Amino acid sequence: MAIAAIDADDRVNQLILLTERLTDLIAKEAQAFENRRPHEAAQYVEETAKLANVYRHESMRVRANIALIEAAGLELRQRLKRATEAFDAVLARQARAVDAARTVTEGLVRAVAEEIANQRSAPATTYGAGGMVNDRPALGAAITLNRRA
Repeated sequence: MAIAAIDADDRVNQLILLTERLTDLIAKEAQAFENRRPHEAAQYVEETAKLANVYRHESMRVRANIALIEAAGLELRQRLKRATEAFDAVLARQARAVDAARTVTEGLVRAVAEEIANQRSAPATTYGAGGMVNDRPALGAAITLNRRA
């Protein structure tokens, strides 16, 4: 077997391992969001970010020079293709899960803001000196919301 083929096989094997590990981590994150437990996804963020950066870098290298993997065996290249397809599918799943969590969070923030606004605008009475009814004094607190939750 030629040196180029050995190098290509090794590179493809490394890409497969990287892609499968990244797919596994992102699937775990998606599962946490789907189970409405986004805090559990936090434990994977650091490793996912590191591996995603390596994956991006290596993908760009291979796209720029396909010869890096061309000499690899057909079976290995097919395994890489399947691993990449699984990765793409789990990325789509994670995007849906994160979007759903964002929508729920925005709805909760909006509901809380509306309730606060309703409570502040509701007429309230207090009793002053001599039992006289006073209007509620104006509250000085303000609330600011933005689109990020």
